[in-house]
Amino acid sequence: MSRLAVLGTQFSQNLLADERAWFMELGAGDLEGLPDFVVDAARAAAAERGLAGHVVTLNRSLIVPFLQFSPRRALRAKAYAAWTARGANGGATDNRGVAAEMLALRAERAALLGYASFADFKLEPEMAKTPSAVRDLLMRVWAPAKRKAEEDAQILAAMMAADGVNGPLEPWDWRYYSEKRRVAEHDLDEAALKPYLGLEAMLGAQFDCANRLFELEFRELQVDLYHPDARAWEVTRKGAHVAVFIGDYFARASKRSGAWCSAMRSQRKLGGDVRPIVVNVCNFAKGEPALLSYDDARTLFHEFGHALHQMLSDVTYGFISGTSVARDFVELPSQLYEHWLEVPEVLEKHARHHATGAAMPADMQARLLAAGTYDQGFATVEFVASALVDLAFHEGAAPGDPMKMQADVLAGLGMPHAIGMRHASPHFAHVFSGDGYSSGYYSYMWSEVMDADAFAAFQEAGGPFDPVMAAKLEKHILSAGGSAEADDLYLRFRGAMPGVEALLKGRGLLEEA
Repeated sequence: MSRLAVLGTQFSQNLLADERAWFMELGAGDLEGLPDFVVDAARAAAAERGLAGHVVTLNRSLIVPFLQFSPRRALRAKAYAAWTARGANGGATDNRGVAAEMLALRAERAALLGYASFADFKLEPEMAKTPSAVRDLLMRVWAPAKRKAEEDAQILAAMMAADGVNGPLEPWDWRYYSEKRRVAEHDLDEAALKPYLGLEAMLGAQFDCANRLFELEFRELQVDLYHPDARAWEVTRKGAHVAVFIGDYFARASKRSGAWCSAMRSQRKLGGDVRPIVVNVCNFAKGEPALLSYDDARTLFHEFGHALHQMLSDVTYGFISGTSVARDFVELPSQLYEHWLEVPEVLEKHARHHATGAAMPADMQARLLAAGTYDQGFATVEFVASALVDLAFHEGAAPGDPMKMQADVLAGLGMPHAIGMRHASPHFAHVFSGDGYSSGYYSYMWSEVMDADAFAAFQEAGGPFDPVMAAKLEKHILSAGGSAEADDLYLRFRGAMPGVEALLKGRGLLEEA
């Protein structure tokens, strides 16, 4: 366990070092086709590094829009290669050997504890219970997702050929042509959408939804925090203190990538009424003002769902407080909260132009919501591939060469050529920066089966802000922490367990009869 702790920290530091070290300078001509928000973010990234001009970094909130909008294929290929090579560049920061040693130690740990594999050990307390149950879920989703992705790839390849580009559709082409297709089919241009999704507006939206659902109120505090970018709010209900909430939203070179929720202090009643201090961390591109993509806005709501799980916790013992629940249950509150971003009345009230204050046009909102399942073949394939590789790593004997096993798993799945894993092994922080999601990356999808069904419960009742359903959600899930088995908590809330069909429908992957 001591060695695993060292290796997990080393994996994280190696990944951060690679992300910090790489950047690609852009000349004036390289800015062609990039929306203003990407240009502004590239300028801010350069300034942070003490450079004039513009740079692309490996921060997801910058590199993804660059891959979406840059017409310069060679630059897209260079950026994509650097992004996917994180942790596998050789030298002192290479994570491949770190991952191999961690997998061997995990297998040894499981054997010492009497389990057939690390996956068997890790999954025993989860809702899934067994590796076979996880594989069954993932494979039920894989087939329709792959079919949809392959259909989409043919369309994108035809668009590329029409541009006079020879050769197959490559991973660095997908986002560029998918964005062009999205504009053509849904008349939805992200550059036109982002001015209505300012960070301040979306913070107002997430707080307003929490107020309407749970009567929570948020008052910003003027206090010194660990970084000037971080902000704090006191959370109250009917005048009583509930929690302190901290938001740290912008990317910087010293911060690891991704988004997460942590509790600096967890709720508990043992030893007094201890209220939580909760922090959401994101990596949005900094700008004046900060404008979010719709995916960024979903991330904001997602992490705030975790924060609500922490802030509304009402248990005696700190070790079962808030998000201290089964790994494949912990994503239910976060993924469920994302649904409120899609509620038309929430968008009508909060999605307002940062400069004029005008509401998002009704036709733009309609197109945005209609495009909710757009490109879900791609998104589902890149996720499920990562989850299946994670499962394979831990389901049997530890692989001597994790990269070979990764390649073998992808080949066995028939992974589409133009789609990469969402997280390749050398930068798969969920699995190797500690063992929180080891054998557990599938849990986002397991929870999604429930979150689609849980939001349907609101729709079947009095609507998205139905007070009876909100009270049941708080009582049986958000306040309960790990005080009961996850299955029991969900059954108390909903009355029955859902099937995978709710997930497939939500992602637009059910074949029409």
